[in-house]
Amino acid sequence: MPEPDPLRVHAERHGDRPAVIVDGPAGGSPSVTTFAELDRAVNRLAHAFRALGLAPGERLVWCGPNSPEVVQTVHAARKARQVAVPLSYRFTADEMRFVIDDSEAALVVVDAEQASLVAGVRDRLPRLRHVLVFGGEVPEGCEAWEDVVDGQPFHEPGAPSAVGAQMIYTSGTTGRPKGAVRTRSDAGIVAALLAELGLRPAEEVHLTTGPLYHSGPLAFLSLNHTLGCPVVLLRRFDARTWLRLVGEHRVTNTFTAPTQLKRIVALPPEELAAADLSSMRCLVANAAPVPYALKREVIARLGDGFLYEIYGSTELGVATVLTPADQLRKPGSCGRPYGGIGVRIVADDGTEAPVGTPGELFLRTGLAMDGYHGAVDGLPEHDDGTWRSVGDVAYVDDEGYVYICDRKKDMIITGGMNVYPAEVEAVLHEHPGVLDVAVIGVPDDEWGERVHAVVQARPGAELDLGELRAFVDGRMAGYKRPRSYEQRDTLPRTDAGKLLKRVLREEHWRDRDVRV
Repeated sequence: MPEPDPLRVHAERHGDRPAVIVDGPAGGSPSVTTFAELDRAVNRLAHAFRALGLAPGERLVWCGPNSPEVVQTVHAARKARQVAVPLSYRFTADEMRFVIDDSEAALVVVDAEQASLVAGVRDRLPRLRHVLVFGGEVPEGCEAWEDVVDGQPFHEPGAPSAVGAQMIYTSGTTGRPKGAVRTRSDAGIVAALLAELGLRPAEEVHLTTGPLYHSGPLAFLSLNHTLGCPVVLLRRFDARTWLRLVGEHRVTNTFTAPTQLKRIVALPPEELAAADLSSMRCLVANAAPVPYALKREVIARLGDGFLYEIYGSTELGVATVLTPADQLRKPGSCGRPYGGIGVRIVADDGTEAPVGTPGELFLRTGLAMDGYHGAVDGLPEHDDGTWRSVGDVAYVDDEGYVYICDRKKDMIITGGMNVYPAEVEAVLHEHPGVLDVAVIGVPDDEWGERVHAVVQARPGAELDLGELRAFVDGRMAGYKRPRSYEQRDTLPRTDAGKLLKRVLREEHWRDRDVRV
């Protein structure tokens, strides 16, 4: 028999507890929605989806900055048993059209800020039946949220479904985005993750640091609501606002990319010293490798005892956890597996690599996706097919801690030697004048590829590339050192903080007949 819907459970048991908190206008009081109020609003929206003709299993795309309507849509799709598909509000109209069309969505729920983009490509979306707009002006041919929701009943829309199906598109850092479909979860592994992170029912306050259309921020919002805990919605990230909200609402946990952490610790020392982070117990960093230099800076400027790093992916979920006690003890590690998750490092010949030797990282986990939507091929598999890989190169030490060397597709082969860009980038991040860095392989007629570094200076800093070269050369083996450097004002990253190295590589390889 299915488990009762978690939102309904909390609405019945402690309906007056805050569920969603939104910062008010400057100097104003925040808007608070209780679990009972949220459950009623979600039920009405789920009935509205049914009234629009959406059947269980149909795709529903949602798009917009973090907002109460986005949270309601996520819950309502679960209750109405649609497949929820998050869509980046930073996409262009054509990028939006690709995801909407590829997912075969019947409905798009969109913030008014992005509604005109969706409306502008609707004539090229023959399977799209409805565009539901909230928060402002409704373009012609679309429908207003209020008009569709008003008059719908408040009761549960149907049979309970504790786990809703989702299709989350990968970030496209190495190619075109693909829809990772997940229709199930492993309750035992989820419980083990909560224990590993120290997250407790009814005792947490979560702050949305990143955009909810990414798998990490969305998962942690869902986890906190499943625990019956309030979520403070930050519509768009701002470092000063983030600091204020942590103190005002006694935030206990959040999920962030390294990019946001860099912006927080870069605030003036007097602002950081005046901030109150005493309530924070679990600051989870993920979405991209967290440089060791940044970890030291976070601990020195924000405090010790609450920084966690996790390793995971949209396709395979959270796989490892590095606790606060190990952040400085295990530099470069992303932690150990938990909850029965298996880790295997596979050499090029298909055998298991020895301790300390890099190879392709394969995982055995109950959090794995079902597959990619519309794709014949899935993830690379190993052995009996229960081991899967997203293409990362890693090694494991003698204590079972995992170290990610790099993505397999990012590895540079220069003169027959393997160079892992993440290792070079970690050294560059140690330089006090470097804010961001990307190391890529560029064409070289003699070596096949040469190591090339693209750097961004910290605000107010002046980088001398000759001095930077000397800094790196004294810390790395000769074959790993960048042979060339360039400085840019910004590096191409997704809004989740993932580096778009394919964009940088394409500048160098586009005219080459052969790409190594």
